[in-house]
Amino acid sequence: MHTKKSVTELGYKIIGCAIEVHKEIGPGLLEAIHEDCLFAELQSNGFEVKKQVKLPVFYKGKRLNKTYRVDLIVDNIIILELKVLEYILPVHRAQLLSYMKLAQIPKGILINFHTDNITKTGIHLVNELFKKLPEE
Repeated sequence: MHTKKSVTELGYKIIGCAIEVHKEIGPGLLEAIHEDCLFAELQSNGFEVKKQVKLPVFYKGKRLNKTYRVDLIVDNIIILELKVLEYILPVHRAQLLSYMKLAQIPKGILINFHTDNITKTGIHLVNELFKKLPEE
């Protein structure tokens, strides 16, 4: 059973892996390169990681022919949305919140690798599922 504490701790470990990737390769590469490196880093640290996961979209109970693609899902409990952008905009947060809702995942982290200090851009988002988890 996941708790708020365990999910939050997992989030910090994920950010640590992202920091390691950023230290190793820096901010100037394509998003896909950062994704592959973070995927490898997370796996080497023992996490179960899924990459480019397709999420179906439903409207009034009917599945649409369109899907979303989530960059990474870690331990089936946290979605990672990776960016290599000059600025994170509100639409990027909204995108991640939509993914979390569709996948029924309680926490998401938006990571922008286009920065000198990645610790300031690791944005943790939670939704109603997280709020329903037990504290410990």
